[in-house]
Amino acid sequence: MAYGLFARLVFGWEPLGDAIGVMSFTFIFVVPVVVGFVSVYTLPGTRSWSAWLGVPITSALLTLVSAMVLAWEGLICIVVWGPIFFVFASVGGMLAGMTRRVENRRHPLMLAGVAIVPFLLAPGEGALPTPVHTRVVEDEIEIDASAAEVWEQIREVAPITPEELGPSFAHQIGFPRPIAARLEGTGVGSVRHASFEGGVVFIETVTEWEENRALAFTISAEDVPPTTFDTHVAVGGPYFDVLDGRYVIEPLAPEAGRERVRLRLASTHRLETRFNGYTRLWTDLFMRDIQQNILAVVKARSEASGVAQSR
Repeated sequence: MAYGLFARLVFGWEPLGDAIGVMSFTFIFVVPVVVGFVSVYTLPGTRSWSAWLGVPITSALLTLVSAMVLAWEGLICIVVWGPIFFVFASVGGMLAGMTRRVENRRHPLMLAGVAIVPFLLAPGEGALPTPVHTRVVEDEIEIDASAAEVWEQIREVAPITPEELGPSFAHQIGFPRPIAARLEGTGVGSVRHASFEGGVVFIETVTEWEENRALAFTISAEDVPPTTFDTHVAVGGPYFDVLDGRYVIEPLAPEAGRERVRLRLASTHRLETRFNGYTRLWTDLFMRDIQQNILAVVKARSEASGVAQSR
């Protein structure tokens, strides 16, 4: 645990700038291996496979909890980093256990050599360009309402009550819940002010306006308080950003005399990390979770509006 916290302190030291960083491949993947290796290699002597796995996982858990208690990381980062930390710490523990089994004694120089590896690798990694990856996440829902009724719910969003939002993994770990979307103007060029919990506001500039058919907009963060997101997952930050969104309303065959539509919601987001292949698994999950919640609200409101008008 001590090694993991020391590494987090060094990699997160701002004066080092881009030469070394918490969002580096070295810190995210290599440091956990070393944490696991050190935790097993320093044991007084064990050949137990359970210890080779259990001790590193315990060290990883204590490191993550301590980092959150010290306010070095928020819950979102802990949830995202946790699976990697546990798996790669276990790999390090296995390597240390097999090394001890062969040599049956500890070598201080070997321990020191392994411990210093991340600090030697990080500067070289920092000199490399960071890959940029763009992702599109699309969700859909069928609604028993007319296109006009659905359009009224997506064009501008009245304040959303907590009761309207269903269970959400993203919200439970720290992503703010949507509150409302206020529209200024109509047509292409009009602006939606989308507000979320925690004082978060996004400016959505309309780029496509086809009444009862399609609504698209670019997204930019206007006001994101620093306490709302973890630094490493902040929307509009250096590692993650939501670029645009688009609603499409598709008419379906009526049922029981009631109009029906399929509503699609797609969003584009940017990833800029050295491990985009892993990060995208989480950003896709979070974006899909948020979008499905929004679609559920639109469905409930549109269907309620249609029922009220038919009376």
